[in-house]
Formats: sequence, C-alpha cells, structure tokens
Amino acid sequence: MSGQAALLYLASTSPARLATLRAAGIEPVVVPSGVDEDAVVAAAGPLMATELVELLARVKAEAITSGDVDGFILGGDSVFELDGAIYGKPHTALVARERWNLQRGRTGTLHSGHWLIDHRGGEIRGSAGAVSSARVSFADDIADAELDAYIATGEPLHVAGAFTIDSLGAPFITSVEGDPHAVVGLSLATLRRLFLQFDVPWHSVTTWRGVA
Repeated sequence: MSGQAALLYLASTSPARLATLRAAGIEPVVVPSGVDEDAVVAAAGPLMATELVELLARVKAEAITSGDVDGFILGGDSVFELDGAIYGKPHTALVARERWNLQRGRTGTLHSGHWLIDHRGGEIRGSAGAVSSARVSFADDIADAELDAYIATGEPLHVAGAFTIDSLGAPFITSVEGDPHAVVGLSLATLRRLFLQFDVPWHSVTTWRGVA
C-alpha cells in the first residue's frame, strides 16, 4: 500500500471529527452509521468507559461494511467520565445543565474510541481499535448566566460531556492533560498508529502524500 492513496470512509456525522481530518490533510467520505447507540449500550451491559467507546466505535464502523465501500472505514465514539460515572450526549438542556453543575470547577476524563477496518477490495481484510484519553479541567468561576447562554446555543446537547474544546465551549476549559485531539473525538496520533498496523504510512492517506 506504500506510496498509494488509501480512501477513508468516516462512519460518523460528527462535524468535529470531519474538521479534524480535513485539517490534517485527509478528505474522507462521510457515511452515517445509523447505529442506535442507546440500544448497543443496553445490550452490552456494564462496561468500563474505555471498553464502551471502543465497542461503539467498532459497531459504527462495522455498520457500513455492507455498503459500497472500498477502502478503510473509521468509526469513533466519545464519553466523559467523572467520579466513575460515564456521560454521553445529554440530548436535553435540562440534562446538560445538570452535567455542568457537576463538572464546573472540576476535572474529568474524555475517552475517545477508534475502530479502523481495512475494507479494501470491498471486503473485510482486518480491523484494529484503540482508545485515547485526556483529562479536562473546567473553570471554577463560570457564572450561571454563562452556562445558560452556552446551553441555549444547543451545542452541548449533542456532544459527550456537554462541552467542546474546538468551538463555543472552549472558554470554559482551563487545561487538558493528555492527547488534545482525544477531546475533539478523534486522535490523529492514534489513527496514524492504527494505519501503521496495516503497513499504511500516514502521508499516503493525506492530500500532501506527493510532497517530498
């Protein structure tokens, strides 16, 4: 595969994951997985946060293998862990506010799962997964009015932990320990290592692969 372009299919509708890939020079084909995440979680039973995100990433990637896909498939998922509790997308403003009441002025861990399937030739030739995590600390002086205004934008309703670091939620984050891209939901360093497991060098999957 060395020296050739490897087409990447992204089994996710996350704008942050897509933007991260594009910023790194990868233009994926976006194919929504259509996976019912709540049903997968319920069927799996109790899992550690890292096990959960890797499972969801794998299920999303596998969901599009039945389509017209010739290349690599990437599935991803993220959860936020605080005091041993696992939090996904809040979905409602009320839940988002409850989450922020817990995490304001504190530190939690954002886990992002990745699952890469080698589907070159239109069939599964192999797969590999990994989880990247980062500890995220939030400001302790966030006023209720600030939180209400942020939640009213609708952004925190659709992201793990009810916050972003690459958009409107960034001013409320004081520090990140670990892989910063894990907080966005897609670790480029992790993805590079996954490609290497298939003997695919990073530059061969980017738009700058021809640059000497």
